[in-house]
Amino acid sequence: MIFETHAHYDDKKFDKDRKKLIESMPSKGIGRIINVGSSIETTKTTIEIAKEYDYVYAAVGVHPSDVDCLNEETFAWLKEQTKWEKTVAIGEIGLDYYWDKDKDIQKAQRFWFKRQMELAREAHLPVIIHSRDAAEDTFRVMKEIRAEEIPGVIHCYSYSPEMAKEYIKMGYYIGVGGVVTFKNGKKLKQTVKEIPIEKILLETDCPYMAPEPNRGTRNDSSNIPYVVEEIARIKGISTEEVEKITWDNAMNLFKRVKSI
Repeated sequence: MIFETHAHYDDKKFDKDRKKLIESMPSKGIGRIINVGSSIETTKTTIEIAKEYDYVYAAVGVHPSDVDCLNEETFAWLKEQTKWEKTVAIGEIGLDYYWDKDKDIQKAQRFWFKRQMELAREAHLPVIIHSRDAAEDTFRVMKEIRAEEIPGVIHCYSYSPEMAKEYIKMGYYIGVGGVVTFKNGKKLKQTVKEIPIEKILLETDCPYMAPEPNRGTRNDSSNIPYVVEEIARIKGISTEEVEKITWDNAMNLFKRVKSI
C-alpha cells in the first residue's frame, strides 16, 4: 500500500467527482492520505474530508501566500484544531518568495512561519514545510527556532542535494512527487539518488504536479506509482521496497495515523 502524504482534495478541481475519486483510492493501492490545509478556509474543508473517510487524515495550517488570513483569533482557532485525533500535522507552512517579492509580505510570512512551527512544538505534531525561492531564509528561520526539535517534511522538495542533506541532519524527511519523473527534474533525481530512501516520503500535491506520462493533467493519488517506479529505478531497488520503506517512513513521522 502507498501512503500519500500531501493532497488537496478540497480543491475546486475535484468538485465534480470528489467523493467517487476518494472512495476509489484503497482499491488503487492508496492506503492512507493526508489532506493538507493551506488557509483557514481550506483547513476547514480538509477537516470535513478527513471526517468522512477513515483513511484520510488532516494537516492544519496556513500556506505562506495566505498568511493575511491569520490573526490572533484565527490562530487560536487553528490551535484548537490540533487537539482533534485525526489532525496529524501542522501544514502546509513555510516561505514562498516566488510569488511574494514585497519585503513586508515576506516579513509577515516569516512571522507566521515561526508561530506555526511553535504551535507544532506545543501540540507535539510534525510540520509540513513549503519553501519556494526562499532556501536561505527557510533554513535560517528553522535554525533560529531549533527546528531539529520539531519533526517534519520539506514538501515538494526543489533545492539541491546538498541542502536536502542539511535538512536530513535536522531530522527532516524529503517529500518527492511528480517532478522526479520529469525530464527536466534532474536536480530532484540527483537528490533522490544521494539521500537515504529512509528519508523519502511520497506525495502528489494534487491536483497539481502530475507525473509523466500524465504531466499537465489533473493529478490525484493514483498517479503515485509512477513516482514509485522512478524512485525504484534511481535507487536500483524494487517498487515493493519503495512502497514499504516510504510507508514506514510516513508512519514514523505522522504518529497519529492508525496502521492498517
